[in-house]
Amino acid sequence: MTRIAVIDYDMGNLHSACKGLEKAGAAPVVTDVAADLWQADAVVLPGVGAFDPAIQHLRSRDLIQPIREVIASGKPFLGICLGLQVLFDASDEGQEAGLGIIPGRIRRFHPEPGITVPHMGWNQLQLTQPDAPCWGQVQSGDWVYFVHSYYADPVDPTVNAATITHGSQTVTAAIRQRNLMAVQFHPEKSSTTGLQILNNFVASVAASPVAMAR
Repeated sequence: MTRIAVIDYDMGNLHSACKGLEKAGAAPVVTDVAADLWQADAVVLPGVGAFDPAIQHLRSRDLIQPIREVIASGKPFLGICLGLQVLFDASDEGQEAGLGIIPGRIRRFHPEPGITVPHMGWNQLQLTQPDAPCWGQVQSGDWVYFVHSYYADPVDPTVNAATITHGSQTVTAAIRQRNLMAVQFHPEKSSTTGLQILNNFVASVAASPVAMAR
């Protein structure tokens, strides 16, 4: 069974993330120990909350450099919500530097009439990398669930795997760069589409060169 390390840094609903991975056929292992990231077939970084505390909690557990090294190694990695945002250089939400894995900044939604901030609820994906492994049987127009006041603004927009439109703003919903996938929405709360995405991730882990070499 595919063994997935789910990083515990006091910033996420680990139970729902693990339940979603279990439904997808994986064996999640909740951990804050760097060695466990290397022993797993893949790594998931969930997260709910604010940018600065997230970075501080990762730093206090000596996980920042191991996360960078695990991603650089080619091991499959999935970031969820705040777990996407901390991959960037910095955020309008705080003062801490991010992990700097994806060049760019996390920005707050611009206020405008007729939209709510935080952006909370269901929205439709527009796939910009339709061949990404996580999108198998997922199509543009499928609905997923969001809760966020800030969005990712990558320097290189080609890393976007999907976008959404909120009011007049079209923003990042997911990013993909080689073995790294990260989503702003919550797949574990996104009904059949979310479960399909998790199923696809688990299947891609089993087929990855890193997992096959173990």
